[in-house]
Amino acid sequence: MNWDSNPLKPISFYKQNSFVIKLLILFLLFGLTIRLFSSYSVDFSSPVFEIQPSSPETDLLTFDKGSLTSNSTNLIRDEAKPKCDLFKGEWIPNPSGPVYNNNSCPFIELPQNCMTNGRPDSDYLYWRWSPLDCKLPKFNPEKFLDLMRNKYWAFIGDSISRNHAQSFLCTLSQVDQAKEIYHDEEYKSKTWVFPLYNFTVAVIWSPYLVKAEIFEDDDGVSTSETILHLDKLDEKWTSRYNNFDYAIIAGGKWFLKTAIYFENNTIQGCHYCHGRNLTELGFDHAYRKALELVLNFVMNSSHKAQVFLRTITPDHFENGEWHNGGTCNRRVPFKEGEVNITDIDRILYEVELQEFDKAVGVALVKGVSLKLFDTTRLSLLRPDGHPGPYRQSHPFAKDKNAKVQFDCLHWCLPGPIDSWNDLVMDILMND
Repeated sequence: MNWDSNPLKPISFYKQNSFVIKLLILFLLFGLTIRLFSSYSVDFSSPVFEIQPSSPETDLLTFDKGSLTSNSTNLIRDEAKPKCDLFKGEWIPNPSGPVYNNNSCPFIELPQNCMTNGRPDSDYLYWRWSPLDCKLPKFNPEKFLDLMRNKYWAFIGDSISRNHAQSFLCTLSQVDQAKEIYHDEEYKSKTWVFPLYNFTVAVIWSPYLVKAEIFEDDDGVSTSETILHLDKLDEKWTSRYNNFDYAIIAGGKWFLKTAIYFENNTIQGCHYCHGRNLTELGFDHAYRKALELVLNFVMNSSHKAQVFLRTITPDHFENGEWHNGGTCNRRVPFKEGEVNITDIDRILYEVELQEFDKAVGVALVKGVSLKLFDTTRLSLLRPDGHPGPYRQSHPFAKDKNAKVQFDCLHWCLPGPIDSWNDLVMDILMND
């Protein structure tokens, strides 16, 4: 609804009737109250997309102008245009480069340490995200840590959440060195504290966000289908939720894997489970159920954390996927109109927008701070920022023509994901 227009206009007839004048004043006061209330509405700050019908040749969808639409779903946003859309912009040259060094930050895991692994080019380090309608200040770690005194921040999700947490820690450790105070048996969930600020940061491994039984090793090899309980959240993060002041929650890619879906401890169907004689419900069904459950939990919790729902991170595999020879060899960012988003990523993204839109009205009523952290567009424009073959140490040292598995989803550190911290800080400072 547009609150900018005022349906009450002066009419000379009202001057002749004091009762009507009083009534008019009451309506004006009520209108002012409504305007004041509307000023607290959520700023979606999301990019606008136009989804073109997929063709048999490409089955791709293009980021473009206008709105996000499809044959089955209309996601046109009718909110008043925000003053600044942080998530619509371009990557611009940044001669100063990253704020931390890959050799000096102990939080970078080897698969994301592209320079140490022998990546020969470094141009991908010298770009930063720039919104079209406003300036985005660079992340100020000292100012941020001062803002976060005695606070607790959580990154909840899969390996992209962990990727972001490492960038976050590397940047903040330019001011105060984080100390690890916890890790689980597999070292996938960890907690650190910045001693000078008593600021706690946790990364919680929960790739499905709901209760899951996973039979997969670190190389992605599965011995059985994943079992997902679509009516039960993962206690790895819900049991700690009351500690969090801030949380970035994200899901996505893991829902594309083969899985059997349970509700009330009963099989409801599956995704990609050939030969099981089960109903194919699809990955979007499971993802929608999971996000709905997550957001309902956040809305109804007595603990009021500030929650960001981060959107899907597109990959940049070309000529195949991660398991069958896909590569990513581009060395510069895309410009607007030069890249397509795959149909699968579009479906995941649509689910996120739809579930967020359903929850945000409830959040406003219940006094919950819920933000859409829409990194999809800016991520899509950075095909150059992935480890590629340099997810392992010097992959071509012995054979320049070696066949190597590429990583075209995660981000080199330092790298494009560092700009996500700029966005987080700007949102907090202007909230």
